[in-house]
Amino acid sequence: MTIEWRYTSCQDLGVLSLAGYLGADATDRFTGAIGWALARGTGPVILDLTGLLGWSAGGQIAVAQAARRLAGSGRRLELAAIPADGSLVPDATCPPVPVHCDLGAALAAHGAQGAVRQWRTGDWPAAPQEPGEPALA
Repeated sequence: MTIEWRYTSCQDLGVLSLAGYLGADATDRFTGAIGWALARGTGPVILDLTGLLGWSAGGQIAVAQAARRLAGSGRRLELAAIPADGSLVPDATCPPVPVHCDLGAALAAHGAQGAVRQWRTGDWPAAPQEPGEPALA
């Protein structure tokens, strides 16, 4: 099982939502999604884990690596809705990663307004693709 992702660009922040299981077989896809977020947004990236079924130790390491990668570009990673089966335990080399109880709290902390643009993988488990919205495989 792999992950599906959706990236929403808002004014001065981005939201990367994951669905599925973030295990060793999904880390490359997750790393690609982080690259997508870096190329198409500004400000912090909120990693929305509401749709995540769980994550392995390798998945948690990938999230910590993403925090370092974003920090290297002057951006911050924040987490929303950590899965019940564990929490991220970054090592000393990881920048601080703020954690919010859910996506609504994360957006409220930033005073976020509506979405500017949205991209998602082709099998994202949401509503059908809107006309003109790009689907990514």
